[in-house]
Amino acid sequence: MRIPPSGATIRRVIKDTCPGGLADLLGHDRAGTDTLAIDGKSARGSRLSSTPAAHLLAAMTGTGMTVTQLRVPEKTNEIICFAALLDPYGLRGVTVTGDALHTQRDHARFLVETEQAHYAFTVKRNQKNLCTQLSTLPWEKATAKFYDRTTGRGRKETRVVHVPTVTDLGIDFPHATQVAKVVRHCTDTKTGKQSRETVYASTDLTSRQASPERIATISRAHWVIENRLHFVRDTAFREDASKILTGHGPENMATLRSFAINQLRAAGHTNIAAGLRTTALRPYERPLAVLGLN
Repeated sequence: MRIPPSGATIRRVIKDTCPGGLADLLGHDRAGTDTLAIDGKSARGSRLSSTPAAHLLAAMTGTGMTVTQLRVPEKTNEIICFAALLDPYGLRGVTVTGDALHTQRDHARFLVETEQAHYAFTVKRNQKNLCTQLSTLPWEKATAKFYDRTTGRGRKETRVVHVPTVTDLGIDFPHATQVAKVVRHCTDTKTGKQSRETVYASTDLTSRQASPERIATISRAHWVIENRLHFVRDTAFREDASKILTGHGPENMATLRSFAINQLRAAGHTNIAAGLRTTALRPYERPLAVLGLN
């Protein structure tokens, strides 16, 4: 009879294991993926009075599978870690999407020139000149449109995507070929409260490579990482309540949570919380079945 490792041993292993190696080992194989969404999240429970919370930058496929993540070093930010997160992976032909923080000229050049990949970035006021350019385009003349409807996290959302081709309009961003105006109409399913938001996006994808429908799908990938990774880790695993904070504990536990989510999704579970409850009913059998080890 084998004796399982003690709690102290498990804590020590989680604290001391190389986080990059663990993330690469347990991450989803991105082969065949055409879209990667990049987004960061802080593990709030790891915050101390003297040190900030561990901040983690993750990459997820458009189908909701986490590929990898890394911890953003203290006194830096996600921008510095963007290339380091993606560089180990062959990205040729892959479209990388991110929020406005990652709408950086260097990121665009890295993806297109170094990786032979594509980008689709949200444009907000952190790129003031670009945002002003896009907001003043003659959008009323854009004939290419797509309507997209989704439901999740207690809201119904309708997106109207307008896409003109801009190669001859002097858009001041590296390799920009198309831009998009996305108008989001949201309704809270509980209160009925409605809201409207307009955001812009820039991409190097040509109109032949990406129709308005394709651009809507790419823009939705960022919604996917927020709702199918960060939200799930917070609600199903109570990540923000976790007080694991020493060594590499915060990022390794986040990797293990993402791995569990990946495996449950691969096993056909669309509701991760329900999948965890079902698996826990037979803890010596069902986890092995999820991993394909039964």
